[in-house]
Amino acid sequence: MLLLAVAAPLAGEVALLVGEPYGKFGFFNPTGHAAVYLSRVCAASPTHVRLCEPGELGVVISRYNRIDGRDWIAVPVLPYFYAVEHPDQVPDEAGAPLVARLRDRYRRAHLRQVAPDGPGGEVPPGDWIQLVGSAYDRSIHGFMLPTSPEDDERLVEWLNARPNRRRFHLLYRNCADFARRIVNFYYPKAVRRNIIADMGITTPKHAAKALVSHSRKRDLPLAQFTVPQVPGSPRSTALRGVSESLVRSKKYVVPLVILQPWVAGSAAAAYLFAGRFNPAAQPSAVCDPAAFPSCLGTPESARVTPADVVESQ
Repeated sequence: MLLLAVAAPLAGEVALLVGEPYGKFGFFNPTGHAAVYLSRVCAASPTHVRLCEPGELGVVISRYNRIDGRDWIAVPVLPYFYAVEHPDQVPDEAGAPLVARLRDRYRRAHLRQVAPDGPGGEVPPGDWIQLVGSAYDRSIHGFMLPTSPEDDERLVEWLNARPNRRRFHLLYRNCADFARRIVNFYYPKAVRRNIIADMGITTPKHAAKALVSHSRKRDLPLAQFTVPQVPGSPRSTALRGVSESLVRSKKYVVPLVILQPWVAGSAAAAYLFAGRFNPAAQPSAVCDPAAFPSCLGTPESARVTPADVVESQ
């Protein structure tokens, strides 16, 4: 009976992942990063996907700017968060030297196709470090809905058939736009741009807000989880939208109030009217590396009903 249970098809899920901003880029652009987790889709390679075999945990797919000229890269879920292949290899604390070693070890084993060695065999520079060990840099919040086997198969065919060439643009083809397209593949019009609060730019924060709102209106079984940042590096900061970044950051709001007060006032009104949402304040399960199979398998403890959803600042 146990073997039959393991071999039986499991329910699939698609999750919007929103990562908190960190570092120098996050200081100037606190909108964070968006990716998609798929529980029944796995990585055949960093640039091709397939349906998972029994026991595999799924894949994280996201759009990147400067990695091998590609539009999206697929990485197995545990390496994406921790740069290791087994839960017992995840450190309790990790400073920059350990994180660098873990990332390079995984790169040499699995990612040389998109991040080859330097001329002398050294670690290459570049943005490839975004592919693995994300939880060492930031906390990540997930918003998950079920999928059907037929839709998972269609998505695999669609991703593998279209050209995987760089299409990134910060304003209208960013990482959140890619995540929006994947989620909407399963749930049409679930994620939309926020015209008022984000000036038409898709941001991770308001992609999550739109998905929560869509699930509430249609009584969908939304599951929410958080992968907390591993101690050892400076903590990531709160996710913000476009107008919120202008009115809640002194480096932006003070010059605006002095030079263009009407711009500051308009941004404040847009934020108060349509921008108030905090992914970190939503009811969610906390994912421990050893509990990933159950945490990402939408346990009942992580499910929230429409009445549980709160839209808070």
